[in-house]
Amino acid sequence: MIFIVVKFNVLDEHQNDWLLITKEFTDATRSEPGNLWFEWHRSADNPAEFVLIEAFADGQAGSDHVNADHFRKGLDAMRPALSETPRILHTELPGDDWSRMGELDIAS
Repeated sequence: MIFIVVKFNVLDEHQNDWLLITKEFTDATRSEPGNLWFEWHRSADNPAEFVLIEAFADGQAGSDHVNADHFRKGLDAMRPALSETPRILHTELPGDDWSRMGELDIAS
């Protein structure tokens, strides 16, 4: 799977509506055939920082994502709300889902 984490620093005046600004992009990406997950999170330490955790089945699905019309539209919608260029981690991992954390096993 292709695993991606992106940190976005959002301008003060757009922090409360960031999820609305990105909603169309989020919904379209989640409906892509190769998308495994696409999750927004907000930093507990920095309210301006939104973190996107996403995964795609393979390189073709990732390529289809960045070449989609909604990808370009999503970037255009985000750009005016950002205070700096987002930071990204992008890697390929084995598997297609999260693993269980063995160090904190909770018996069912």
